[in-house]
Amino acid sequence: MKNETLFERAQRVIPGGVNSPVRAFRAVGGTPRFFERASGPHLWDAEGRRYIDYVGSWGPMVLGHTHPAVVSAVQAAAARALSYGAPTAEETLLAERLCELMPSLERVRLVSSGTEATMTAIRLARGFTGRKLIVKFEGCYHGHADALLVKAGSGALTFGHPSSAGVPEETAAQTLVLNYNDADQLRALFEKQGTQIAGVIVEPVAGNMNLVLPAPGFLEGLRELCTQSGALLILDEVMTGFRVALGGAQARYGIRPDLTTLGKVIGGGLPLGALGGRREVMEKLAPLGPVYQAGTLSGNPIAVAAGLATLQLVVQPRLLERIESTARMLTEGLLTEARKAGVTFSSQSIGSMFGIYFRDAPPRSFAEVMQCDREHFNRFFHAMLEQGVYLAPSAYEAGFVSAAHGEAEIDATLAAARAAFAKLR
Repeated sequence: MKNETLFERAQRVIPGGVNSPVRAFRAVGGTPRFFERASGPHLWDAEGRRYIDYVGSWGPMVLGHTHPAVVSAVQAAAARALSYGAPTAEETLLAERLCELMPSLERVRLVSSGTEATMTAIRLARGFTGRKLIVKFEGCYHGHADALLVKAGSGALTFGHPSSAGVPEETAAQTLVLNYNDADQLRALFEKQGTQIAGVIVEPVAGNMNLVLPAPGFLEGLRELCTQSGALLILDEVMTGFRVALGGAQARYGIRPDLTTLGKVIGGGLPLGALGGRREVMEKLAPLGPVYQAGTLSGNPIAVAAGLATLQLVVQPRLLERIESTARMLTEGLLTEARKAGVTFSSQSIGSMFGIYFRDAPPRSFAEVMQCDREHFNRFFHAMLEQGVYLAPSAYEAGFVSAAHGEAEIDATLAAARAAFAKLR
């Protein structure tokens, strides 16, 4: 069937024809691709066309699609049971592995999504400190919980709705929003209201307003201010976990948070999230403490099996370093092609994440992200799509490289980019 036909059919029964807003292509125009299968670095749509994939299911597919070891683990788990709603030994194995790889995790609670993890993290921060205020940063997206949909990134940024209808003003008022990488503004807030702040949640490397790296000293300053005031530092590593380093961004930058939220890679492509951190904080969760959290499918055996298999491969020596080298090869190649074409463009990568920007230098803040030429991005996106390269359908999303991407895929991508940049002159 044609993608257009499938989209028309979907819109008759699904709001907007999609089950997550950014998939709708409204930011870039055109018809979303309906995919039927995937393997390694490639996707095939309903019309049988193959694409080099740099979305990676929005981050989970660090090994590439349908890795044989992960598929085998899922098949074996599914043959035993689809769900128990009861403890399993594998849940403990996954929690142990996460604690081993991220030393800041002294206790872990498995959940079913990154949104659920961040929602629980802010509830836990309030329950532990007895305070109400949560601090976040403009353009950072932490899922669609009410308290976090205030000047959010990702799809909320793409569609120009930094907040959401249905979020009570009273709820939004308990979330204070600062500029990412603005250390002076952060210090001023803590001087004024530090004793009222329950926690600060941040993407240590922002990936939901495109890729924005933390300025030197920014994360360190966050850690210091939270420690001094008694607020909890929450690192949202749903995207960066096992992407920017084996121990996440906290390992790369040497920051020890009080709480960490995880998702994407730890589920190997299946719905799985996690919340972890200091023992005394985590033990405020029910059944040990007064902060309630529950989930029928938490620790689902199939998702846990996929996560365990993925992490077993991710820890292989130099795997992440090799993917990081591939990502760097991609971004440097794109920059070279843009310069040859005379197009204002910049790019950067960290770990297996990358950002492309139609401005003269990588942005350091939300305000600088908004200076990017969105029209140029949209034209570039469609030119690349026509040549079989699938990028995120939004100028405000990071891209992802996997272990399955090799020189052949990078060369093909750069050839496509050469033609795409030529159309932007």
